[in-house]
Amino acid sequence: MKKVLSIFLCLALLLGTVAILASCDSTSGNKFRIAIVTDVGQLMDKGFNQGTYEGAKAYAEKHNISYKYYQPANGSDATDNDRIDAMKQAINNGAEIIVAPGFLQAKAMETVAKENPTVKFVFVDGWALGLDNVTAIVYKEQESGYLAGYAAVMEGYTKLGFTGGGGGTNPAVNRFGYGFLQGAEDAAIAKGVDVSVRYSFKYGDTFSASNELQTQIASWYAAGTEVVFSCGGSMFQSVKSAAGEYENAKIIGVDVDQSGESTKVITSAVKGLAVSVEKVLGQFFDGKWDTELANVAQNLGAAEDSTGLPTDTWRLENFTVDQYNELFNKIKSGEIVPIAEVPSDVTAGWTRVTVSVEE
Repeated sequence: MKKVLSIFLCLALLLGTVAILASCDSTSGNKFRIAIVTDVGQLMDKGFNQGTYEGAKAYAEKHNISYKYYQPANGSDATDNDRIDAMKQAINNGAEIIVAPGFLQAKAMETVAKENPTVKFVFVDGWALGLDNVTAIVYKEQESGYLAGYAAVMEGYTKLGFTGGGGGTNPAVNRFGYGFLQGAEDAAIAKGVDVSVRYSFKYGDTFSASNELQTQIASWYAAGTEVVFSCGGSMFQSVKSAAGEYENAKIIGVDVDQSGESTKVITSAVKGLAVSVEKVLGQFFDGKWDTELANVAQNLGAAEDSTGLPTDTWRLENFTVDQYNELFNKIKSGEIVPIAEVPSDVTAGWTRVTVSVEE
């Protein structure tokens, strides 16, 4: 009997160790100084959550600082209270700084930050909240979207698609989409061609994969759409599955380089998530919070090498890296300034692009 109990005890200890490793990336006396709190969806979503996490992880491991990620309860249906609970758990576990990606974090972050003024918060893809213990990182997604749209048309595609997350309420996704249209328009003018774009937020409310989204995108490919800009975390999986049904279907990824996820990906509209998170964590641990970060929103773009396309991995054959670099440098210098503010009617004002909105 004692032998059996001993075996069970060993198994329990082993399973407990596995559970800790699954949720905790680095330990230091059971205190986790850096916390990453996701908003909705999966941590390793091949997109925004993952890019943010990888930046924090890289900094922590490089400097031997303990860290832990937290996924709020209820996954894609997480509420403000779920995010508040996750942040409070992080603080109870010793978090000195909480990195939280996504505009949905606003209410939870404001609530918890006010209650915990000594803890610092990084609002990735957010805005300044009027609190000295909160800093924000904002990106010029319209620049990456512009570059993707321009590249697609210069590559030779004239039938494009855009599917966005957040149901049309996510500012970052909206900027990506509107920049995509602007880039397609300018390239269409340069080439003297007409371009059509199917544009939809219909199945992206939760940024999650779904059968409905896959069916929608498959119908686009079946009707002649050549490449779809998939803009919304785990939604990529539905677009990938839809593209898999059609030999010539192509995808443009978002946030991080998604070329490794499918040979269908021709490029990705990226932003420097990992780099910028590492930068802010460095400022914090170097004691520069009060002078450089408190109640500040850093708006990062091409000028800071925080937007663009990953040329090392793209599968473009006609639009060259030299052509891309020339265009990128024009954005970086301010010669070309993609518009960030999205109009109420995205179908109007184009000369060579026709936009069809599917609601």
